[in-house]
Amino acid sequence: MKGKEKPKYGTFSCLGWMLGRAWRTRKRVPLACLLLAALYTAQSLAQLLIAPGILEKVETAAPLGELLGTVGFFTLALLLLAGAIAYVDAGTMYARIDVRTCLVMDMTDKGCTTSYPNLLDPAAMTLKEKAYEATDGNYAATEHIWDTLTDLLGNLLGFFIYLLLLRDLDGRLMAVVTATAVLSFFATIRVQNWEHAHEPELTSLWKKTDYIIEKEKSVKVAKDIRIFGLGAWLDGVLAGILKQREDFCARQERVRFSGKLADALLTVARNGLAYFFLIRMALAGELSASRFLLYFTAVTGFTAWVTGILENCADMHRECLDVSRVREYLDWPEPFPFEGGAPIPDVSRGCQLTLEHVSYRYPGAQSDTIKSLDLTIRPGEKLAVVGLNGAGKTTLVKLLCGFLDPTEGRVLFNGVDVRQFNRREYYKLFSAVFQDFSELDITVAQSVAQAVDGIDREKVARCLEKAGLAEAVQKLPQGMDTHVGRKVYLDGVELSGGQTQRLMLARALYKDGPMLILDEPTAALDPLAENDIYLKYNDMTANKTSVFISHRLASTRFCDRILFLADGQIAEEGTHESLLAQGGGYADLFEIQSRYYREGRVF
Repeated sequence: MKGKEKPKYGTFSCLGWMLGRAWRTRKRVPLACLLLAALYTAQSLAQLLIAPGILEKVETAAPLGELLGTVGFFTLALLLLAGAIAYVDAGTMYARIDVRTCLVMDMTDKGCTTSYPNLLDPAAMTLKEKAYEATDGNYAATEHIWDTLTDLLGNLLGFFIYLLLLRDLDGRLMAVVTATAVLSFFATIRVQNWEHAHEPELTSLWKKTDYIIEKEKSVKVAKDIRIFGLGAWLDGVLAGILKQREDFCARQERVRFSGKLADALLTVARNGLAYFFLIRMALAGELSASRFLLYFTAVTGFTAWVTGILENCADMHRECLDVSRVREYLDWPEPFPFEGGAPIPDVSRGCQLTLEHVSYRYPGAQSDTIKSLDLTIRPGEKLAVVGLNGAGKTTLVKLLCGFLDPTEGRVLFNGVDVRQFNRREYYKLFSAVFQDFSELDITVAQSVAQAVDGIDREKVARCLEKAGLAEAVQKLPQGMDTHVGRKVYLDGVELSGGQTQRLMLARALYKDGPMLILDEPTAALDPLAENDIYLKYNDMTANKTSVFISHRLASTRFCDRILFLADGQIAEEGTHESLLAQGGGYADLFEIQSRYYREGRVF
């Protein structure tokens, strides 16, 4: 078993951090913890005193009115306390949710804005997953910690009050009560430690279950399930996982039973000793019946306070461990500067990108993906980058766009090292269509403009026209106001792969950055649609520096220069015609691709 996890931030530090966040967000949350703790303690004290108080009136033959007055007083007190507790608890429920929601928003902002290399860091992504678990629901640590704090304060207050009530009892009895409470706590902790240690096993089983069920319900894989007869196989896999979960639950229940048994035996021993001491005192005339009832009930309650304090401390430690993960994720270091930085050079005369002896190796990789590459992309140039899978084309794009910094060498924009810029300002220079693009369930116009308000609808229409999607959009139920996707809006439409790719191209054109990056922008298009994009390429790239990446070598003819990458290096460079004349790797690959279109060609 691995050693106990050591959080970056301690329990008191995390508790103070949460109190600070709550005080800035919803002050009523920490104040309610104090008030509820006092109310719960008062309620417990009233419940303790009601029976002995009434019995005392009976013992002293008090008048009926006095007896009824005592009953009415305690009844009214309990009603008022219960009402106050319900009111305060309900009044702060949404405030607690607000505190947790603010943390979720901060984490979401972190995830959307963090430096791109962090998304490739397994440690950062694992921490992100754990941080979201700590904010996922009302019983997650970042919200439940207020219940734990309230209980801890209440238990501490009750402990000292009951200690005053029991100060006249035999010290040996109090020692036994405390000792049995501590032993009972450790029996419970043993069970909790076992569950905590085996939590990854159970989590893994739940993830596997959810994954299989998700696949069986997925529309995307429905055709594969039916064509390849995967239904029975998936059911068998699910049955196996459920059997593992059943075995795990059986082991868990055995551990829980042993803990409950130990707790029950300790409770019997504690109550037996308490009865022995108190009955002996009563027989010796040292206790009245009402005092006997008061002390015996107080002994049981005192045990609950001691156990509660220990359990609350353990719960607080575990919850602060989760809070620490949230803090660590929010504080995860950023390798890129997002504030200040050197000013972006003037782009009115064009944009030039230069790579000087650039190499890049992904974390954990055994070799460089880009190897000592030198390249200058001149202002207004239309550059094509081609090569086989794994040649480094997409990595090159990430380096140009500033998503990655080279492990060796420099990337210069108009003569200035990209590392010196505010990276968000640098991103504004680029319009791009990537291989893996993102879609949101919003309207066509919002998707193109990437905005909700202030959309230039005429510009949207022009960009849709350039991307070859205008006619298709006009046929939609609400035109460019039609929702795309059906996960959020029931009236949404599902675009084809080619239409979605055109929509992403229109989005890039709407941004109108001086640098245009197109990474396989026509992969999902049919030949006619692809040819239409090629014909409009000059119009799209007017007054821009552009980089066009493609597997289809015929699509590079309209570019000024072509780079043929191989093994992370520029193997060949030139125009389409010059590269064919060289008879190298580019010409061989073009020959392979073009032979399928030649009539009567023997393969």
